[in-house]
Amino acid sequence: MGESDTTGAETFPEGSLAGHLVWRLSLKWRTAVDRAVAPLGLTQATYSFVASLYAMQREGRQPNQRELAERTGLEALYVSKLARALEADGLIARVRDSADTRAVRLTLTERGEQAAREAITVVQARLDTLLAPLGGTSGDAAAAFVEELRTLLAA
Repeated sequence: MGESDTTGAETFPEGSLAGHLVWRLSLKWRTAVDRAVAPLGLTQATYSFVASLYAMQREGRQPNQRELAERTGLEALYVSKLARALEADGLIARVRDSADTRAVRLTLTERGEQAAREAITVVQARLDTLLAPLGGTSGDAAAAFVEELRTLLAA
């Protein structure tokens, strides 16, 4: 575990393993998103679902559950479970694919689109705060960090 300095910020000793630091950053991000979207009735996972679906719809796509799972990085079974819950909450509609009756197409309802837009705005502000030590989301250091993360995820 990290130690706190006199300001209350966590510090990590020299020699901390990269895997441990990535894990801790992931937990910090997840917690930050959970807190940011909780007032909207969402969690980090449901945010990932509705924000990704919103982006795909803006691209002119009506994805099925498998395609959304690939986009979000969530397990297909978990996406199916989230889809049922979000449908019950009135945020999405699930429709059988006419070309493939095994597939279910997903769309945001009007209420779901509004929730997605609000959540994206809140999470973007939280991301800018999290990346402030790197110059915020538009800083050169943040852009380099994103490229390094892409490299690691693609490996």
